Amino acid sequence: MSPADIALGFLVVVIWGVNFAVMKYCIEGIPPMLLGALRFILVALPAIFFVRAPAVQLKFYVLYGLTLSFGQPALLYLAIKWGMPSGLASLVLQSQAMFTLVFVSAWLKEPCRPTQWTGLALAAVGMALIGGGHGVSMPLAGFILTALAAAMWAAGNVVTRILARHGAPVDPLGFVAWSSLVPIPPFLLLSYMFEGPAAIASSLRAISWTSAAAVLFLSWAATLLGYAIWSRLLSRYRAGSVAPLSLLVPFIGLAVGWIAFGETLVPLHVYGGLTLVLGLSINFFGLPAASLARLRHRRGLSRPE
Repeated sequence: MSPADIALGFLVVVIWGVNFAVMKYCIEGIPPMLLGALRFILVALPAIFFVRAPAVQLKFYVLYGLTLSFGQPALLYLAIKWGMPSGLASLVLQSQAMFTLVFVSAWLKEPCRPTQWTGLALAAVGMALIGGGHGVSMPLAGFILTALAAAMWAAGNVVTRILARHGAPVDPLGFVAWSSLVPIPPFLLLSYMFEGPAAIASSLRAISWTSAAAVLFLSWAATLLGYAIWSRLLSRYRAGSVAPLSLLVPFIGLAVGWIAFGETLVPLHVYGGLTLVLGLSINFFGLPAASLARLRHRRGLSRPE
């Protein structure tokens, strides 16, 4: 990767890491379902006037919009509302890579290497350790909702995999922008049903400039800008060179959560987090011995078995 693209990659990592603390700040003043509606209204309405809708079947927009654009943020917002620390949420949400591996193997019958299953097992152990550390600093309900949010993200990844199998490449930014129309009605409906018209009106009247700026950050920086840069990098370089950068997101999230809200981890969270990151790293890079063997084979230093 060129130095400029490396800098762009790190910019996205920082934006996505800070994003979790911004979510927590927004939810302190805006009901979660209303926040989801505002976020995707601001994502969709400017973007659809500048990017064309890819020529794909409507069902793909609906499935992607209901999983990654609605299910994932709705569950994550509720988790944070119910006390899930923002930094720990940024860590647990990375388990979407683990869920994606399971889903594509079960639903799409995509083969997985033994090293990927090793990484999956370690990631599952890390998740179990994090979940076992529930208490005052992390409610069990918040952990479960965040894990379900990661599963919804993975389901959205499966939708994109299926879409990719249908032939012609799809503009990812255009697809995300137009699919952002899908979660707006369910967010508004749930907000009306469970948060109530009075809470909606009161929140909109009382919204401050800082809260408005935070919502714009979620919509334009974390969603549109972040996804546009990430898609550009994936279009120019191998996924194996770009995807590992996402492993840095939870470290940024944990640091910002500690600075902004004084969030701390209990030892079990630390052990679980390190195990989870190790498992995800093995999924990206493979085991050291296997990686070295492949490198030697490519250089002609070993014969194929």
